[in-house]
Amino acid sequence: MTKIGIILGSTRPGRNGEAVAKWVLELAQQRTDVEFELVDLLDYKLPHLDEAVPPSMGQYSQPHTREWAEKIASFDGYVMVTPEYNHSTSGALKNAIDFLFAEWNNKAVGFVSYGALGGARAVEHLRLIAGELMMADVRAQVTLSLATDFRNYSEFTPGGHQAAALTTMLDQLVAWSTALAPLRAPATA
Repeated sequence: MTKIGIILGSTRPGRNGEAVAKWVLELAQQRTDVEFELVDLLDYKLPHLDEAVPPSMGQYSQPHTREWAEKIASFDGYVMVTPEYNHSTSGALKNAIDFLFAEWNNKAVGFVSYGALGGARAVEHLRLIAGELMMADVRAQVTLSLATDFRNYSEFTPGGHQAAALTTMLDQLVAWSTALAPLRAPATA
């Protein structure tokens, strides 16, 4: 069965992303065609990138990198839940992405973002990064406005249309994750 990781891309105290990621997981788990797992960056304690060899070489020396690589490799696709900080994604999410290379390859990714403008600019940056990592980013995305999808900019209260936007994104993500499976299959002699 296809397995999708929902990556919570903020480690900030009081982060809005935790409620958003739990909402994504709750709605996603209503599906029966895919397995979903929430992956919280707080659980991995990744320092600022501390591998001497570029990730594309696959020669991870640090135990935290190997643990992170094993988790990311276990998925067929990802939903990245990202805040928008200074017109981009969080430093924590960018750092976590940068630790690895092959583990991201030939997998699909969808985005759920939040911020003053729905986090759209953060997603645009993530789409560029995804391309370099040979990930297929799906077109549909969920953009949550701090002004309309959060009460007092902190209590998550998504508009009714957001569930439909999430369903559309997940439909595309599952389709692409499944379609890319042959590229991830080990070569046979």
